[in-house]
Amino acid sequence: MNKTTKTLALIAVSALFALSFNSCGKDDIVEEKNKETKEAIVKQYLNQTVYPTYGKLAEETQTLVENLEALKANKTQTNLNQATASFLEARKWWEMSEAFLFGAASDFGIDPHIDSWPLDEDAFNNLMASRPMIEMLAGDEDGTVAGEQLGNALLGFHGIEYILFREGQPRDVNEVNDDMMTYVVAVSRDLRNRCFQLEVSWNEDAPAEHAALMEELELNTTVNGGNNSYGANMLLAGQAGSTYATFTNALQAIADGCIDIADEVGTSKIGKPHTGEDPHYVESPYSQKSIIDFYDNIISVQNAYMGGMESNRDEDRSLHAYIADGNAELDTKTVNAINNALEKINAMKAPFVEYYADATAGAAMEACQDLSDVMTEVKEELSKMDK
Repeated sequence: MNKTTKTLALIAVSALFALSFNSCGKDDIVEEKNKETKEAIVKQYLNQTVYPTYGKLAEETQTLVENLEALKANKTQTNLNQATASFLEARKWWEMSEAFLFGAASDFGIDPHIDSWPLDEDAFNNLMASRPMIEMLAGDEDGTVAGEQLGNALLGFHGIEYILFREGQPRDVNEVNDDMMTYVVAVSRDLRNRCFQLEVSWNEDAPAEHAALMEELELNTTVNGGNNSYGANMLLAGQAGSTYATFTNALQAIADGCIDIADEVGTSKIGKPHTGEDPHYVESPYSQKSIIDFYDNIISVQNAYMGGMESNRDEDRSLHAYIADGNAELDTKTVNAINNALEKINAMKAPFVEYYADATAGAAMEACQDLSDVMTEVKEELSKMDK
């Protein structure tokens, strides 16, 4: 190769290298920008939706324990009414967490442990007839006996609901005997423990006393038994040790949580009774707050999509803003689907336990199924926007 030819070849290679370098640099900048945007959405999701929801759930279940202990010590209607109020407040925060049942709630079996229904009344009656079991529960200072010895059909919210409510109203305190109080206090302590577990598992900055109780009870609070909380795991997306290969995967997990709960409300919670598949599959039948449960479930979807709870929301750092930037039509469709589901649930004839066959229940069922379908489109769009 002569000198001129060699020089021209070097110039060509240099030009090609420069073009390649500039192209790669530009792509890297775009990808980094997208990564930073997605990371900001995840941070907002954790800080303004997941952490405060689980924080309030932990706080309210502790209050519920204290009110039930007060009721056990002094059985008055006033104390029972106070316990029902704290139950409903705790219940609200649980239902508003169901768009993020992925993670600790599913990995540690917390969802079925604290929220299975219907209550097994035959098993409950057998429990009340068992002196040895009642005596064990009487000494259950930390809720571990209840958690380990009672099955899911006797635990959690619906076991407590069964004691406190009848036909949508606080139960007559004279109908609640000492053995029932022993049972409900033990179950409430186990409920509290599991809600603390959710809080500590997600948020490394959860109260130290809550984390200490988890250590004392030897309840797992990390991803795969490792060093990361579920919140840290999500924030480490794309790094070694995270279960999320990319931040897009983390955003898709948020969408998946919304898909699952919208589908469950439509297909199971409303759908099973309404279609006749299982007329006994009615959530919260004793308090008759089923419709409120459904509504709060969709609020959890709204919070996850819109960038936090309404009182502390940043829509600029949300799936809502991200989808709107890439596909405004789909975002409008999603916001409308969320609002329509809320509207249709709010219009249901109450109580659901009596009117599950009503046409308004069918309309709500379809609206929730539509929302699940739209959120599936959102998940798919997240992949398209990376290409």
